[in-house]
Amino acid sequence: MNKPLPELFHRLAFASRRAARARTALWLLAFLTLLPLATQAQQAARQDKPDAEELEKQINELEEPMYTPFVELYLLEETKALRKEMLETRAELIEKVVDKELSVADKTMSYATDTVTYFFYLIAGATSILVVIGWNSIRDMRNQLTSLAEKRVNELVVVYEKRLQSIEEQLQQKSDIIHQNQAEIERTNEVHSLWLKASQEASQQNKIAVYDAILDLRPDDVEALSYKADAVLEMQEPLWAISLCQRALKLAPDNGHAHYQLACAYAEIGRWEDAVTTLEKAVNISDAYRDDASVDPSFAQLREHESFRELVFPENNEQSRG
Repeated sequence: MNKPLPELFHRLAFASRRAARARTALWLLAFLTLLPLATQAQQAARQDKPDAEELEKQINELEEPMYTPFVELYLLEETKALRKEMLETRAELIEKVVDKELSVADKTMSYATDTVTYFFYLIAGATSILVVIGWNSIRDMRNQLTSLAEKRVNELVVVYEKRLQSIEEQLQQKSDIIHQNQAEIERTNEVHSLWLKASQEASQQNKIAVYDAILDLRPDDVEALSYKADAVLEMQEPLWAISLCQRALKLAPDNGHAHYQLACAYAEIGRWEDAVTTLEKAVNISDAYRDDASVDPSFAQLREHESFRELVFPENNEQSRG
C-alpha cells in the first residue's frame, strides 16, 4: 500500500493495455462466431425460395459448434481479474493522494504556527529593547495610544454627528412631504364629495354655495370658477359671470369651458363681437362647443348674426355658397 505514484500509474497503464487486448479478443471471438451464420445467411439468400427441409438439412450437416464456451469463459475470467486489479490500483492511488494532501496540510499548519510564534517573539523583543534603552516606558506608550485613540474617536463622533444631522433633516423633509400629501389627499376627497353634491343640487344658489366651498379649499380651481360662472348666468348675473371667467382665464388661458361661459356672458349684455370672438376661442379648443352654442339660449339674439352663423353653422354657409 506504500508503492510510489509512478509505479501505480505504470500498473494502471499496463492494466489498460491488458483490457484493450481482452476487448480485441472478444471482438475476434464474436467475428468467428458470427461468420458461419453470415455465410449461411448469404447462401440462403441466393436461393429463390428455401424451405424448412433444406434449412434443417444444413443445420444437421454442421461438423462443429459455432461457438467455443471455454474461450468465452477464459475471456470473461480475464476481464473480471482485470477489473478487480484496476479497482485495487485505483484505491491505492486515492490513498496515496490523500496521504500527500494530509502531509501538505500538516506542513502548512506547522508553518503558520511557527510564523505566529516568531512574530510574537519579535514584538516582545522589540518592546523589551525599547524599555531597556529608555525611549519609552510601557506607561508612556499606553498613554500615547490612549490619547491617539481618543482623538480619533472624537473625530469620528463629529463626522457621524454631521451625518446623523443630515439624515435627520432628510427624514424631517420626507415627513413634511408625507403630511402634505396626506392633507392633499384629504382635500381631494373633500373636493370630490363637494363636486358630487353640486351635481345633485337643483338650485343654482345651492350650487354656488358648493362651488364657494370648493374654492375655499382650492382658490385656484379653474373648473370651480367656470362652473360657478355658469350658475351665475342661470341667475341672470352676467357681469358677475364675466368677472369669474376672467379670473379663471388668468389661471388657465386655454380652458375651453371658461371661454365658452365668458362668450355667453358677453352675449347676455349685448357685446356681440366680443361674444363671437370668445366663442371662436372655445370652439378652437374643442369642437363640441359649436353644438352647445347652437342650442344655448344665451346666444338666441345672435342666431341671425353673420359671424355667429359662420362659426356655429359652417355647413349651412357652404351649402348657400354652392
